[in-house]
Amino acid sequence: MIDVLFVCIHNSARSQMAEAYLNAYGKGLFRAESAGLEPGKLNPNVVKAMALDGIDISKNLTKSTFDMLKKGTRYTFVVTVCDEASGQRCPYFPGSLKTFHWNIEDPSALKGDFDTILPELLRIRDEVKNRVKQFIIEFEAYAQSRK
Repeated sequence: MIDVLFVCIHNSARSQMAEAYLNAYGKGLFRAESAGLEPGKLNPNVVKAMALDGIDISKNLTKSTFDMLKKGTRYTFVVTVCDEASGQRCPYFPGSLKTFHWNIEDPSALKGDFDTILPELLRIRDEVKNRVKQFIIEFEAYAQSRK
């Protein structure tokens, strides 16, 4: 099992989406978790956008990167999904093979009601989904080349 931790600032949107998609599409090969540098509250608009794609994250809790460190899980990969400056604040996770940075726009910065922000929210959601799918493809190709 390949353990992957997705990190963003508040663990309220981007990292939650990435965790859900990797767990959904990872074919049992990956176990994803997510955390935030300063955990906040799960973004209700992101919950709705994920539900439109058939994924329920409504019961997810936000978690702290420091709580994840204390838990002691050794992550094979750590993926920051926030802006680069915030990603650099991510603590070092012992044992991680590699850290990746995906600079993905924060859906929490979108202004307006759900219907107004929906097109942009879906664009961000789909970017996260596509990055996760590409991550899986690249990992599988790498694993095949090592055989």
